[in-house]
Amino acid sequence: MYTVYILKSAVDDKFYIGQTSDINDRLRRHNSGYELSTKNGVPWQIIHSEEFTTRAESIRRELQIKSYKGGAAFKKLLNL
Repeated sequence: MYTVYILKSAVDDKFYIGQTSDINDRLRRHNSGYELSTKNGVPWQIIHSEEFTTRAESIRRELQIKSYKGGAAFKKLLNL
């Protein structure tokens, strides 16, 4: 199982979109500062996730969400 997820930083209200096969380990890595791209936003919280059976599906969905670029579709997805 693969998960597409959206994180929100408690520090600066920024978002991070990613996909993984182990969401718990991935969140731990984000919050421990191992990931350069999210190091400055610790702590992170999962605010949205979707599960897929294949990695290809999860990558497609991740790219789709990233293409929203924080616009109306992104806000609608998160009910903002």
